[in-house]
Amino acid sequence: MTDGRQFWEEEAAVGVVEIILILVVLISLVIIFKNQLTALVKSIFIRIGGKAEEIY
Repeated sequence: MTDGRQFWEEEAAVGVVEIILILVVLISLVIIFKNQLTALVKSIFIRIGGKAEEIY
């Protein structure tokens, strides 16, 4: 019984490490491409604003 419990705890720890690594990679990508992402979001909102003005 203890072997199964120990295995489950080890597997859970591996899952936590995987999630942390994925978050580190995502945060790194956001930091690296911050300017490009900001420009993209701004252009999207400008287009949305232009289309909204056309409707009204």
